[in-house]
Amino acid sequence: MSRLFSVFVAFVASFLLIGSAQAEVKVLTSIKPLQLIAAAVQDGVAIPEVLLPPGASPHNYALRPSDVRKVQSVDLLYWIGPDMEGFLPRVLNGRTLPSVAVQDLPGMHLRRFAEDSHSHAEEADEHDHDHRPGTLDAHLWLSPVNARVIADKMAADLSAVDPANAERYQSNAKAFDERLDALDQRLKKRLASVEGKPYFVFHEAFDYFEEAYGLKHAGVFSVAAEVQPGAQHVAAMRKRLQEVGKTCVFSEPPLRPRLAETLVAGLPVKLAELDALGGYTPATAQGYEQVLEKLGNDLAGCLESL
Repeated sequence: MSRLFSVFVAFVASFLLIGSAQAEVKVLTSIKPLQLIAAAVQDGVAIPEVLLPPGASPHNYALRPSDVRKVQSVDLLYWIGPDMEGFLPRVLNGRTLPSVAVQDLPGMHLRRFAEDSHSHAEEADEHDHDHRPGTLDAHLWLSPVNARVIADKMAADLSAVDPANAERYQSNAKAFDERLDALDQRLKKRLASVEGKPYFVFHEAFDYFEEAYGLKHAGVFSVAAEVQPGAQHVAAMRKRLQEVGKTCVFSEPPLRPRLAETLVAGLPVKLAELDALGGYTPATAQGYEQVLEKLGNDLAGCLESL
């Protein structure tokens, strides 16, 4: 009886061990770009989840009770940091499992908003998500250099909690790195023809991408969607567009500022979109590259059409 009991205990223990080894590691990211990097690392093993739905702003998202439960329960959580998702720190205080603010990772290339970062934005600066001079530019995922650092950290974390798939995670991270090399070459070639061409943005979110590919916006029309600027401000913005001549003004989906059409009426200016978040991009191994490639194509496409 004792021997049978011992055999039974050993069987149950081995079953539980196998079950725990095969249990899927639950990964949650705050925003879509981080989900896409995680999807590249977890390719063939699992699909990471994302907290913010498409179209939601990471600057002021309101967590639902189901979001809070998800934040508390997942095995690994990745977010940019308090400079981006200001709604998260309070909830993370009650979390006992690992959480990684990627802005704090060693090796990250970080930018800060410069004194002249809002040139020609006039009095609407305070509406641009507090992008004050000297503060961290948290749109760091738009740098391929940073995407590599994030992917390597995710691969290390996943390998530690799921050693059975460690080789796969490391291999996926290496493949991601190689694909970024190829993407980098494609984007440099694609954007070379528009280097130096002036354009404007409604949100200063693209500095990392611009730095990587030799681009620079000519100004930021940082106007909050809920605030209608006065006639003097609109006139000043139109004057700036008149000075430049043929150009593009880029907004971000899903909303275009209400004054956009009025701002460019009668001017040789095109309205277009640049999607920094790639909110509707499928969470596949190549998703992150698709976001950056579309960004480059959309920017070059508008400027080339002038």
